[in-house]
Amino acid sequence: MSVAPARAEEARAAMVELFPEGFEEVERPDGLELAAYTDAQGEQRLRAAFGAVDATEAPENWAERWRGFHRGARVGSLWVGPPWELPPADATPVVVDPGRAFGTGGHPTTRLCLELLQLAPRGSLVDVGCGSGVLAVAGALVGFEPVTALDSDPAAVEATGENARRNRVRIEARLADALEGPLPETDVAVANITGEALPLIPFRSALVIASGYLTAAEIALHGYVRGERRTLEAWAADLFRRH
Repeated sequence: MSVAPARAEEARAAMVELFPEGFEEVERPDGLELAAYTDAQGEQRLRAAFGAVDATEAPENWAERWRGFHRGARVGSLWVGPPWELPPADATPVVVDPGRAFGTGGHPTTRLCLELLQLAPRGSLVDVGCGSGVLAVAGALVGFEPVTALDSDPAAVEATGENARRNRVRIEARLADALEGPLPETDVAVANITGEALPLIPFRSALVIASGYLTAAEIALHGYVRGERRTLEAWAADLFRRH
């Protein structure tokens, strides 16, 4: 599926919501080409969001191509990536196997959260909408304790537990709907979800690191004031402090 350059940011945001596990994008002279490995239901979601799309059978080497999409990323003192890549010797590795449902940390919103997480005072941490557990595992590795990871998807909770064991850190990963609360009262909360959902989350933390939205979004959290904002490739992350 190709989109005009003027719609690139909007299209990327839609693809992140449709396929948080990841998608391919290639810059073309006439715009941006976007592709996702999915099933019939995923194809229907694409058509509902974009209208006409091109669908082809996945090539025989699709699994290897999927692996190629998930590449490691250096963020401060951390390297976050899949187990089939070798981390640099001078970085603290956060090794995350995404399965085929979650990210490994290369997306700009995850990298921005990791930047802000490394700057936050250490203490207790909750990862809201943990996915594969990238942020929870990274938090534990840089000194946050205790660390809690919450997600409404049982597969995410399972993946987070597996990645915590892989990195030899202790995380309490459990099933929870953050919109219904109550959330743990912690020193820091990190939530890389969507801009629409964030204002609905009943946070109870002193600091909230939030991302999952484009730079044009103006996010407000009840009871918090926004401090530092960081941006990367049209995406944004904000640090909020409780009143």
